[in-house]
Amino acid sequence: MTLSLPGPFWLIGCGNMAGAMLARWLECGLDAADVTVVRPSGVAPAPGVRTLTAAPEDEVPAMVLLGVKPQKLDEVAPALAPALDPATILVSLLAGVEIASLRARFAAPKAIVRAMPNTPVRLGKGVVELIAEGADARARAAIDALVAPLGHGEWFEDEALFALAGHLSGAGPAFLFRFIDALAGAGAALGLPPEQAARLAKAMVEGAGALAAAAPEAPAELARRVASPGGTTEAGLKVLDEAEALQALVRRTLDASRRRGIEMAASARAAPPPA
Repeated sequence: MTLSLPGPFWLIGCGNMAGAMLARWLECGLDAADVTVVRPSGVAPAPGVRTLTAAPEDEVPAMVLLGVKPQKLDEVAPALAPALDPATILVSLLAGVEIASLRARFAAPKAIVRAMPNTPVRLGKGVVELIAEGADARARAAIDALVAPLGHGEWFEDEALFALAGHLSGAGPAFLFRFIDALAGAGAALGLPPEQAARLAKAMVEGAGALAAAAPEAPAELARRVASPGGTTEAGLKVLDEAEALQALVRRTLDASRRRGIEMAASARAAPPPA
């Protein structure tokens, strides 16, 4: 696979998520010479990647990936905004920062794209939600080409639905990792060596996830097929299903993430745009 870009590509911030995406792109043939990372440390995230502590003045980027923490938006926007022009495609990974809030700070780019990836993008098994304002067919094609090596990309037209989907798949891996840890912990509490319980839990989730992704049946049907009437699996499922305990817990979990996103969006709207 060869990954090409429409021109200079800047990453503003390169933490866990942006770093995972960059590592995957480089593995898939992206030329490191086309990439500039701007980060306070000045430490290159990969060999051959130009890494600076401030936006370069010797070029106009074709695409910018905004990967700082949402709280840092108004620290980077004043210096970054003048470097962009109408042809620049601005891609934001900032959770909770709506397109209107980005537009208030970055007036020049015609195309502003919000992307919500999850950490499995590092393996090409991620999910990336996308929504855009002002993106023509060329810009969308460039974004699609960038997302393809990362996993499954899905476009949205409604920003509220985009945000909700981002909580489901963006935060979802953390929720699943907690379940894996709890399952392994339960096994250890009942007598398995902890290292063995963790190893078995991770291997089980890998296989079960692959089966759920490949099977035409719904996960509920797959669960039913595992559970023989009167058997051990059915006994465990009854605990999860009692008073819809698992569903209620997951709804509360997802809703807590959603409500925090609403708070972050309100904060970004309230903050004054850079002069």
